[in-house]
Amino acid sequence: MQPADFEALYRDSRSDVYAFVAGVLRDRSAAEEVTSVAFERAFRARERFDRAKGNPRAWVFGIARNAAYDELRRRKRVAEMPADPEDRTAATPFEVAEAGVRREIVLNAMTSLSDRERELVVLKFHAGLSHEEIGQTLGVSPTNASTMLHRALTKMRKACREPA
Repeated sequence: MQPADFEALYRDSRSDVYAFVAGVLRDRSAAEEVTSVAFERAFRARERFDRAKGNPRAWVFGIARNAAYDELRRRKRVAEMPADPEDRTAATPFEVAEAGVRREIVLNAMTSLSDRERELVVLKFHAGLSHEEIGQTLGVSPTNASTMLHRALTKMRKACREPA
């Protein structure tokens, strides 16, 4: 991969890679560092990239995934869910309270998922990857990625309907 191609890949995917890493680590400042490490690793390995094995975006997400798990292993702890972000909309107090309740329900539902299931949800909804890209990132077929994501979302929906 030529440096110009890598630069285009970086510009196209840096925000999505950061969102994915932040979702895995649940720590925004650590996610910035890990995203930087992931792109540095990718830049160094760019000559070894093989287009026959997948697209560049999925390749970078695979590197970012490994870097995020390296960070979790380094910490030797399970990342905790972050506190609810401040809602900066001009919503009414009732809307803010209702959104907080929904957010809490979803966060609780996320804790019912396995690490693999949570990773699938983060890749799809935080990073915006397609089923094909998720499959390439995780080393499974797009159909398998789609099926696993569907099962994770079904599990989340069920957890959202259960009383607390």
